Amino acid sequence: MIDIESLKYPIGRFSIPKKPDLETAISEITQFPELIEAATAKLSKLQLDSPYRPGGWSVRQVVHHLADSHMNAFIRFKLTLTEDTPTIKPYLEASWANLADSYLDIESSIILLKQIHFKWAVLLESMSAEDFDRCYFHPESQKKVLLLEATHLYAWHGLHHLAQIQHLALRENW
Repeated sequence: MIDIESLKYPIGRFSIPKKPDLETAISEITQFPELIEAATAKLSKLQLDSPYRPGGWSVRQVVHHLADSHMNAFIRFKLTLTEDTPTIKPYLEASWANLADSYLDIESSIILLKQIHFKWAVLLESMSAEDFDRCYFHPESQKKVLLLEATHLYAWHGLHHLAQIQHLALRENW
């Protein structure tokens, strides 16, 4: 029997660490594009079009989703650093994953991830402790999200999807 939960969340669901470690989270965000590039570099078209789990997105869609998600995250950080508790704009991730650009070669999203994460890392490294205490309002959850938590969330998010791809490759002997 397939354990869908472990296929969906191979590194577990996100939770803010008991002892938040910004240095590690920022390092994970900084290094992520190279990790996803390495994990997908030798995959064939057929492998890229394989779902990471039954009923899940293809590896290709996951990579494009990462670029979409992390572009939004970077903008959320900039809004939060320049406005008082901005209300962020949610988006329909599943719908975005079915738009035409999610079927392009993944190179475009790898390039985007490299550039976004470069700028994001510079921004994160420049932030003060008070900046990480700033927050945005997420209308779907009806919660304020501290940039401290968002930093850990997006560090986890990248590693979460990376693990989905890596686990698929291991299961399929790629």
